[in-house]
Order: sequence, then structure tokens, then C-alpha cells
Amino acid sequence: MAPEKVSLPPFQALVDAHWRDVARLARALAGPVDGDDVAQRAWEKAFAAYPGLTSAKNLRSWLLTITARCATDVHRARRPQSPLDEAPPITVDGPDAANWPDPDLWQAVNELPERQRFAITLKYVGDLDHHGVAAALDTTPAASRRLVSDALATLRTKLGVHL
Repeated sequence: MAPEKVSLPPFQALVDAHWRDVARLARALAGPVDGDDVAQRAWEKAFAAYPGLTSAKNLRSWLLTITARCATDVHRARRPQSPLDEAPPITVDGPDAANWPDPDLWQAVNELPERQRFAITLKYVGDLDHHGVAAALDTTPAASRRLVSDALATLRTKLGVHL
């Protein structure tokens, strides 16, 4: 049985409605240096997949999930690789948190484990609920809540915030 044909808005309407969200999340997850590249790659992937969508529900979350996965790819590419010979490995530094608003907060966010960093960024920068965060990270909403909770606890401790 073939999937039902769904009526999707023109892709440009999707771009017009959500480009700020995609750009903001990409910069938050990948940093100011790689954020624009991540956003561009996310739009490329979305454009390629758009005609095959079987639902027009929650296109914003769909776009932000693609953006988060593109940022994950960038972070994985940054990890130092084992050298093929005796030459010293080449590493790429992440974005400098000192150039961001509230550099202490962003430095602390940068130091979180990757999944916690992505979860808290998707939740508070991407404005996704725990179901959206879970979809972006290929986990459950309960695990998403735990990742965000652990990240917040770590940030409160590092920044000396007591509630």
C-alpha cells in the first residue's frame, strides 16, 4: 500500500516561517563558527526529504531535529582521529565561548557531556518539549527529561546558582 499523498506548503513558506529557529539552534549547538554551515546543511537535508514527507504536522520540530543531527555530525567530525602515522594529530578547537553573550554560562554549557549539552540546547534554545528533544536525540521523553535535569544540576553547581 502506497503512502497517502499529503498536502505540504511550498518549501519556501517553511523557510520563511522557521529560518530563525534553525539558525539559532544551529549556532547554539555548533557555535558561531560552524553554526551557519550546520544551518545550511540542515536546510539542504530538509529540502531533499521534503517531497517524501507523509505528514505536515509539526514541521518545525522536524526541521529542528534535522538541525540537531547536523550539529551532531559536526561535533563528531571535531573529535581527534587516530593518526595514520607518527605525525601529531590535527585537532579543531570548538567555538570560543568568550565571544558569546554570558560567556560563563556558555563555557559551562560547552563543558557538559555531549548528550546533555544537546538536550538542554534543544529544550531552551530550540524551545522543544521533551517529546521533540527525545525525537532529535533518538531517545525517550523520560530520558530527555533526565538529560535536561542532569545538565541543569551540573550548570547550577558550576555557576554557583542555588535554588
